Amino acid sequence: MTKTVPPDNPAIIFDRAALRKNRDRASKNFADHNFLVQEVAARLHDKIQDITRDFQHIVDLGCHEGEMARLLKDKFVISQDLSREFLKRASGARVQADEEQLPYRPQSLDLVISNLSLHWVNDLPGCLAQIMQALKPDGLFLGALLGGETLSELRRVMMEAEINIRGGASPRISPFMDVRSGGSLLQRAGFALPVVDTDRITVTYENAFKLMQELKGMGEGNILNNRSRGLTSRRLMMECAKIYHEKFSDARGRITTTFDIIYLMGWSPHQSQQQPLKPGQGKVNLSEMFGGKN
Repeated sequence: MTKTVPPDNPAIIFDRAALRKNRDRASKNFADHNFLVQEVAARLHDKIQDITRDFQHIVDLGCHEGEMARLLKDKFVISQDLSREFLKRASGARVQADEEQLPYRPQSLDLVISNLSLHWVNDLPGCLAQIMQALKPDGLFLGALLGGETLSELRRVMMEAEINIRGGASPRISPFMDVRSGGSLLQRAGFALPVVDTDRITVTYENAFKLMQELKGMGEGNILNNRSRGLTSRRLMMECAKIYHEKFSDARGRITTTFDIIYLMGWSPHQSQQQPLKPGQGKVNLSEMFGGKN
């Protein structure tokens, strides 16, 4: 599949072919490392259940092994992923496609959901615009992606370890979106009633090696285009583990790791939705509020 990048976003940050390989590889033992995907899927499902709408035509972008489809078992859900191996483990309708090039007809979907995949998209504004185009009027987009201070501890210790060993640092962890940027992106894509929320999930591991093994098992390895292509030396990894334990271990000697989950929600515009007041309609007589006389 040929990828295109819009002219206003020429920088291709992520290697999507590497992402597909990471996911294909992770699929073999994903059940041993999918706790975060399962947890966030449950939280997304709760949010959907709180909405009094009967969504029938649904797409799950970056579906992993079809966790959302299993939770929405009474609905028609198309599970889409870049990884063929992940899709083999999903059930129901399945589409192998890139989130950067959606294959759906305009105004054909009631709900588009995405569980921890969109943080790997090069052109997130373009992806959101495609989602908007695919939604019916008054259709809903609900997504969760890694953001904020996710893996901030690992980022810090990897940088410090490389400086100690090599005298400089190379990029090893993806940049993550913050909450303010999420709201701006929804508005830029034309979504009505945008809502951005965040959860922080803190996890502990025996050591830094266990954490990095977990990230690999989740399919969340480094896919930055300007990443170092060489093998990471044992000396560097030992230094990283030592610094991590020194700076981020708890009373039990386990290291702590932060995952910030950013939730994006927006509606395709429709005349039935609550509308902002036009200029001048929000005027208030202050003398009536404070008891003064006209």
